[in-house]
This record gives sequence, C-alpha cells and structure tokens, in this order.
Amino acid sequence: MNFSNEVIELVKKCEQKAKAQFERVEEIALYNQNKVLTAFQNNRVATRHFSNTTGYGYDDIGRDTLSKLFAEIFNAEDAIVSPNIVSGTHALTLMLFGVLRPNDNFMYISGTPYDTLREVIYGDNIGSLKDFGVNFEAVELVNGEFDKPTIKEKMTAKKMKMVVIQRSRGYEWRDALSIEKIADIIKFVKSIDKDVIVALDNCYGEFVETLEPTAVGADLLAGSMIKNIGGGLAPTGGYIVGNKDLIEQVGYRLTAPSIGNEVGSYNSSYQPFYQGLFLAPTVTSNAIKTSILFGYVFNELGYKTSPSLDSNCYDIIRSIQFNTADELIKFIQTVQFASPIDSYVTPMPWEMPGYQDDVIMAAGTFVSGASIELSADSPIREPYIAYLQGGLTYEHGKLAVLMCASEILKQRK
Repeated sequence: MNFSNEVIELVKKCEQKAKAQFERVEEIALYNQNKVLTAFQNNRVATRHFSNTTGYGYDDIGRDTLSKLFAEIFNAEDAIVSPNIVSGTHALTLMLFGVLRPNDNFMYISGTPYDTLREVIYGDNIGSLKDFGVNFEAVELVNGEFDKPTIKEKMTAKKMKMVVIQRSRGYEWRDALSIEKIADIIKFVKSIDKDVIVALDNCYGEFVETLEPTAVGADLLAGSMIKNIGGGLAPTGGYIVGNKDLIEQVGYRLTAPSIGNEVGSYNSSYQPFYQGLFLAPTVTSNAIKTSILFGYVFNELGYKTSPSLDSNCYDIIRSIQFNTADELIKFIQTVQFASPIDSYVTPMPWEMPGYQDDVIMAAGTFVSGASIELSADSPIREPYIAYLQGGLTYEHGKLAVLMCASEILKQRK
C-alpha cells in the first residue's frame, strides 16, 4: 500500500496527540489481564477443559468451568456461558424472558433499546414480551445523563420488576456509559426500590474499564462472545452473569424448566473460548486505541466524532458523522476494503432483519459478524453516522485509518 506523505504525517501527528490516552488504555489492559490470569489459575484451568461433549452434556467440565471463570472475572455469583447463544440479542432476550413474567413492569432508563431488541420487547404477534403481557416503558437520557426525576416518578407510580441499562450507544449519538455513572444510577434506583432488578446490556463494554457493572451493584448483565469478551477467537456464543437465583431462572429459559443449566453439549473444542477470553483484555485495548486514532484523524479531517477527544472511551465504538449518505457509504466500503477477509467485496445498504432502516455493514472478519474485529455499520438515515468498532491489532487499525483518510483526501481533490 502506497500512502502519500500527507496522510502518513497526519496519522503520525495524531498518534502523538493520543499518546497519553494510549498509555491509560494499556494500564487498564494490564489490570484486566492480571484479573483474567488470576481467574484461570484459581479455577485450575487445564487442557481437559477444552474437550468436546455430545448429547445432553451432563457434567460438561469445559462449559461449567468457563462459567465459573466468567463469574469470578465479573465479580458475580454465577454465570451462563454457552456456544448455543447465537448473539448478543439472544443473550439479552434470555435475560429478559428468564426473569420477567406476565403483568410485570420493566423499563429502560438509558433511552430506546437497540434496534434488534425493540421487536423482542414490543413486537406484535411474534412472541415478544408484549405478547406475553409484560409492560414496558423507556426513559430517555437528557444530554447523555440519566433523567433521575423521571425515573423516580415512574418507579414511584408503578412497581417495576426490572430496570435495564444499555451501556453502549447503539445507533445513537451519545457516549457510552462509564462504570462511575452506572454505579451512581444503580445506587439511585435501589434507594427507591431495594428489590428492583438492575440488568445491563453489556455489549461492547467488557474490559474497557477495570470494573464490570456486576462489581458495582448490577444484578444481571448479558453480552456476546463475538465482541470484546471473546478476544476475536470465540466462534460464536453469548453469556449472562449475575445473582445466582436470577441465573438459575435464565437457565430455565435457555433449556427447559426441568433441567436448567445442567445440560448443554458442544461438539467442538472449547479452546477458542478459553484462549479468546485470555486474550480479550489486550484485544479490547487494541480496539480502543484504534477508535482513539480514528477519532483524532477524522477530527483533523473536519468531521464530528464521538466520544470527544478529551474524554475516555467507555465502549469500543467510534461514531463519525458524515455530510451525506454517499460519503457515509464510501467510508464503510473503505473499511471493508481494508479487511483481511472479503476485501474485494463492496458492501451495499440492505434490509437487514431486526433493523428499522436499510443498513450497510463492513465486516471482513474471520468470525462472521464479529464486531471485536475491525468493522463498521450504519443505518441509512440522517444524521449520517458511521459506527466503527473493533480491531484485533492496533497495526491493522492504523492501516485502516491510513486507507480511509487517503480515500477522503482523494475525494476532495
């Protein structure tokens, strides 16, 4: 790849500006790596834990030990980690359906849920929570902050079984939520009702800080193994961690009320899950450093990006706002061209299941759809915002920045 001196110097300048932030990210990675290593050692992980199982999967030591690892790392009582969970949306669906019952009330306090969760919650005649008589409300954020007066008003007026927080931004122009903000709002809602269950959509947030939400009072949280926590090696799967009694309820939803978490085989090696988890702190730090570099470079090119350059990253996503749909589409196509897999493919907007608008996705990934690998996507709607995430190595992220910046400058000439 031949990059112009103009682009090379631009990226070098931005790397220098980002140096202090890079150092902070690396310190967090070291802390989290120690936490993961200690959990592996405490649970005496050995090669026997990688073995496959068949049939019912009774006494599957690989599955059970992986769940114990997650519980320790997340400072939680129990966990479900399963290759049979197909996505983050599936993990969140299990979490919600496992605990909520007909006539229960629950609400999101971080705004409207992510696109793929909306049909799960209030779709019509598709087996949604609404179809089963579960009542839903949402409280929007105000300038990126929790609307405490409205939350208190709704919790006082109606008994809420569960309060849900979406940690990441979804397709919204806002910062992800810090552990500090999550801890504060958990304390607030528990002061209103000590029995309310606080659950989190933890997608894109694992290992971004030194603590996870269950360490600051969350009762349940769920996420995908093909995002941060899988380290780029987990081929599929999802997880739910939290209080033991709630995890037991979720297990009945995952399998059946008569068997719960006692079964579940996997006829391939568990090694990618263990090894991916071990690598996850470093891989997540590479993704965050890639996000920071894209932020600095595209700011220099005149685009708005989020999070702002003077704030920390609380997920692995970088939002970049473009002026036109064509500009947005071209950027996402360039991310695809910078990929190791399917780099010759030109992504186009399409009507993707679960989304409200046509969506364009760049995902030239080893694991199909893995957003811990460098990828980008966007609904085709105003404002035209690309959501970039991932990066297994910082070096790949840097090459992608060089390619994307080169394309922008070429279009301007």
